[in-house]
Amino acid sequence: MNQTMKTADIIGLGFMTFAFFLGAGNIIFPPMAGFLAGESMSWAMLGFLLTGVGLPLLTILAVARAGGGLLTMTRLLPPSIGVAIAVAAYLIIGPAFATPRTGLVAYEMGLKPFLGAAAGQGSLIAFTVAYFGLTLFLSLNQGRLLDAIGKILTPVLVLLLLVLAMAVLVAPQGVVPAPSGDYVAHPGIKGLLEGYNTMDTFGALMFGMLIIDVLRDKGITDQRLQTRYLIRAGLIAAAGLALVYVSLFRLGATSGGLISNPGNGGEIVALYVAKLFGPAGQLILAGIVSLACLTTAVGLTSACADFFHTLWPRISYRTLVVAMCAICALVANVGLSTLISLSIPVLVAIYPVAIALVAMTFLKDLYAHPRLAFRLVLLVSMLFGALDGLKTAGLNLELFQFLPLFNQGLAWIIPTLTVMVLSGLPRQPAQTLAEEQA
Repeated sequence: MNQTMKTADIIGLGFMTFAFFLGAGNIIFPPMAGFLAGESMSWAMLGFLLTGVGLPLLTILAVARAGGGLLTMTRLLPPSIGVAIAVAAYLIIGPAFATPRTGLVAYEMGLKPFLGAAAGQGSLIAFTVAYFGLTLFLSLNQGRLLDAIGKILTPVLVLLLLVLAMAVLVAPQGVVPAPSGDYVAHPGIKGLLEGYNTMDTFGALMFGMLIIDVLRDKGITDQRLQTRYLIRAGLIAAAGLALVYVSLFRLGATSGGLISNPGNGGEIVALYVAKLFGPAGQLILAGIVSLACLTTAVGLTSACADFFHTLWPRISYRTLVVAMCAICALVANVGLSTLISLSIPVLVAIYPVAIALVAMTFLKDLYAHPRLAFRLVLLVSMLFGALDGLKTAGLNLELFQFLPLFNQGLAWIIPTLTVMVLSGLPRQPAQTLAEEQA
């Protein structure tokens, strides 16, 4: 069987991967960071790109290196712990938070501005039912994901983003403000930290395996070819995300005078687009946000359903998709602010584990006892990540103020790096095959 892919299919696969990553959060965070960084935009943008683009790309490469998703990547942990980490990650990035959030942001920025006084709980319920009904339709058949998203929805999304990007570059609507807050002294570090807000490292852990499944549906069964195409898709997606972030940073950084104290990046984008395009601007913005949210929702729903079907084969993929979409529609109706306040501490707590998992996927072969090193590093990242999560939740943890980077919510970094260095020795040439495989 010919297992090669045409160039158009590879580009479509890359566009699909890009669309999965590009959610509403990716559109909202960069302009806010650009606005606050102002004249220091370049350094802030560099830091943001490292974590907002670099980390997800590394995660895609880690999935390719491991030859599978979370369950494969955690095989050096006790099976029950590996499954627990995977289930927690899929629930958090899926029906518990990220997927319902796509519907809420699509409603807030795509429909609500047109409703005016008519906006209310009833309109939210109607929208979420319709939105997740469409998500259900697109997610039911994985074999059509490449055609539906990579070749149809994403080109439309890219076209809308290109229109906005060109307008920002050709006709900036404001002036560049002076940097403010943490961007005054350390714009690069602050931008790096802001890049975490995209949470795309979690997404990459899911999407990597989903892309492999799409490749199998296309007849690509050789693991080396799967890895090659997965890497190409990741590079295309990373390039697309970088271009989007650069243009949105520029948008935010040239918003001085349009808005004095924005509450979030969405306000900046809305005012900027209205200034650029007038009444038509709201339609363009609604199109961008709605497509970005929908494509991400389809990717997350498909990835979650595929994972739980693998875990519990007796439950069909289609049944799980229906259940996921129903739960997402229900959860979305709690409202955006409530959903974020409940979920962010959990995300902050588990994110360090995801980063440590990606790092150890690449580094584990450097240790004399990779199983021990793997478990120690993930244990430390989990414990200190839990501290960061509890701090984010509002608990009084002054007892731990002595920890480096604790006030910045990054208390896990130094202990995790220390354990990475101290938990193993370089491999010996005489190791047995069993030790090598361990």
